[in-house]
Amino acid sequence: MSEHYSERDLQREITDLETKSATAARLFDIRRLIGGLFVVYGVIVTIAGFTASDADIDKAEGVNINLWTGLGMLALGLLFLLWLKLRPTAPPPPDAVPGERDE
Repeated sequence: MSEHYSERDLQREITDLETKSATAARLFDIRRLIGGLFVVYGVIVTIAGFTASDADIDKAEGVNINLWTGLGMLALGLLFLLWLKLRPTAPPPPDAVPGERDE
């Protein structure tokens, strides 16, 4: 038994697939992964910097290296996430199918 689709049903299905494709492209954007990891690790290292003992600071020639590194990682992660927000990934055009080439 074959199902008959109207033109409207096909258009709705195509629109749904394009929306899912755009969502998947945004979800797996490498900037999200890198930015998120840098933010998480930056928070952890910054907390370690706030709780550093005097002996730890003396080992680093008087510089609270954990604090400064953590803040730098946090800033870099936030810049990646800001970049993602300002320049979102465009989904691939629907007529471009991977693996096919014009010969």
